[in-house]
Order: sequence, then structure tokens, then C-alpha cells
Amino acid sequence: MTESPLTEPVFDPFAPGFTDDPYPHYAEMREHAPVHRHPFGFWLLTRYEDVSWLLRAGLSVEDRNVAEDNPLREMREATYGDQMPRFDGRSMLDRDPPDHTRLRRLVSKAFTPRALRALRPQVVDLVDGMLDAMARARHVDLIESLAFPLPFAVIAKMLGTPSSDHERIRELTGVVVRSLEPVADPDLVSAIVSADHDLGGIAAEMIAWKRENPADDLLTALINAEDEGDVLDEDELIAQTLLLYIAGHETTVNLIGGGTLALLRDPGRTALLRDDPGLVANAVEEMLRYDSPVQASRRITVEPVTVGGVEIPAGAFVMASLASANRDERFWGPDAGELRLNRENARQHVSFGAGPHHCLGASLARMEAGIVFERMTARFPRLAQDGEVRWNGRINLRGPSYLPVSTG
Repeated sequence: MTESPLTEPVFDPFAPGFTDDPYPHYAEMREHAPVHRHPFGFWLLTRYEDVSWLLRAGLSVEDRNVAEDNPLREMREATYGDQMPRFDGRSMLDRDPPDHTRLRRLVSKAFTPRALRALRPQVVDLVDGMLDAMARARHVDLIESLAFPLPFAVIAKMLGTPSSDHERIRELTGVVVRSLEPVADPDLVSAIVSADHDLGGIAAEMIAWKRENPADDLLTALINAEDEGDVLDEDELIAQTLLLYIAGHETTVNLIGGGTLALLRDPGRTALLRDDPGLVANAVEEMLRYDSPVQASRRITVEPVTVGGVEIPAGAFVMASLASANRDERFWGPDAGELRLNRENARQHVSFGAGPHHCLGASLARMEAGIVFERMTARFPRLAQDGEVRWNGRINLRGPSYLPVSTG
């Protein structure tokens, strides 16, 4: 076994056109450098078997375990300096056991199947109201009219937060998620840190208000969550609240927007869903596979590991390309690059991750998308794309930012 050399091709997410369509580049990486050591100090895995293993292997997610001489760590420290966001690393997404186990167990107590069942009629009402507005307008941007406001309204309703803050939260979370991308612009760094601070203040005010006004909602349940005497402290409570807000809408918008675009590229697919509503659940899984709302997940090795015959050293930052794994012909077959709504094994995608960090909100995202696609295809049999799509320019939380459609 040998350590992988620096070989061509080099993963380049800044290449022209990458954020519009990264899949040809991923295919090249899968073929020629499936376990890729990047000059910037991280490793990239692109094949399904390797990505699936990494997600389940129980490796670290805490950045403190990245080797001190790693170029990526040095770049991040040079970029943020002493401006590191206050809540960075405090959510369960960024913690290893036993902290992760404890936080997830506490949050899970408030995120139950019973709560989702109770929420479903409200999601149906929200979707129907937005479809009504689309029908009246006839020509709309699907992202602004449905894909973005729906998941945001749903997570806000689940949390039971005051509506007065919603627009400001939408704006701030859009800035904070830029921290998931490579950042070199000092002005953007300052904006991210400022947005993180402002969001923390808003969340703290929400929590204080909710303590005085408890209700049958997720935020009250988080405040009251207890496990053998253990509760969330204030910073942990703020961090989990912000995680739920951000993960609750910044990802589902990509599922609804990207899934709709994939449908509209072949009108026969819309007709197939309309004629067979029982296919919707599997269709959502296939949409998740075809264009992953979150394109990558990271792990940090705490000891040397061997992947695909290549040894990755301890202290390495490893990116698992979910989007590439979901298009790997070695697992999915020669039609991996096609959207096939009746694909039998579609649910084996890795878009929600796997292992200990499998997405806690997966069932919520599936429910929202299922309701949207069932009701939208029934309501608008002649739904069509009505102009050029624009992508959001992000590498990780990639999706359409503008999708003009006509309702027919």
C-alpha cells in the first residue's frame, strides 16, 4: 500500500461551469483519481463504495483533530484568525461521541415520528396555498414561490418561533452557509462572522421568549429535553436551534428546486407521477440520488486508514462526495446519470449521509417533497420551464436559485 501521489486530474470546484454542472468533473475524478489527495491538504473520495464506507466508519467530525501542519487547517486559521464564529463546532453535526450521542439523543426526543404525523396536514395546507398563488400568477419563479418558502415555513412552524424574525433569519442563514464553502474574501469572512453573531442573538431571544411562552412545539421540547438529568446548556441550545433552522430549509429548497427541474427536462416524467401517485415516494428518493441537495460530507481521520488500496494518514481532512457517489456507474449501472423515477434501489443513495451522522431531518424532507410533487403534478399537468435556470453558485449546498415556470 502506498500513499496516493499528486496526480491529474486535480479536483477544481472553481473551474468555469462547475457549480452549474459538476457531474462531468466528478466522473473524471471517479475514473482517474477516486482517492484523491489535493494540493490544499484534503482528500476527496468519489466512488460509492468508498464514500459509503467513510460515512459509516465512525471517524471524527471535529476540526480540532485535523493535523496542525495540514495546509487546509492553516488556511482556515489564516482566513478567520480570531474572528472564528462563536457557535462553530457546537452543533451535533460537528461533535464526536460521547457529545454527539448525547446531543442527538436530546434533540431526537423532540423530533419524533408522532410530531411529523401531526405536522403533515399543516404542510399540505401550506403547499396548497402556495400552489393557489402560483395558479393565479401563471408565470413564477418556483424557488421564490414554493421551494424556498415552504421548508422555511415548516421548520419555523415546527420550532414555534415568532414570525417577526423570519425574513431576517432567511437573510442571515444565507450568509452563514457560505462558511461551508472555501472562503478567501476578507469582507465575506466578516459578513459570515457578523451573521453568526446576529443569528445567535436572535436564537437567544427566541429561547428566552419561548421559556415564557411554552407550547406544543419543537423549541419548547428542546428546552425541556432531558436524558437522565442531562439537558442542553444555553450555547448548545442556541447551536442546535440554528442547525435546525439552517438544515431545515437550506437543503430542502435544493431538493424541491432540483427535483422539479429534473422532472421538467422530460415532460413524460411529470405525466408519470400524475398518473401514478404511488410512485412519488420512490421518485423523491431518485431525485435525492440524481442531484444531491448536499454535495459533500467531511470526516477527519484519527489514525491511518486504507481506502481503495490507498493509505490516508491520521489527522487528514477527508471529503466524501455524496453527489459523485450517487452517480457512480459501478454501483448504479450505466444509466447512473439519468433520472429514472422507478429505480428499484434509489433509496440506497447517500444524500442524507449514513452512520452516526445520518440526517435527523430526513423524514421531514421526504414528507415535504412528497407532498409537493404529488400535489403539484396533479394540480399543474402542463407545468413547464419558462426560461433559463440560474444556479446558486455554491459548491456544497448546490441548487437552483431561479427556476422560471409556467403553470399552463
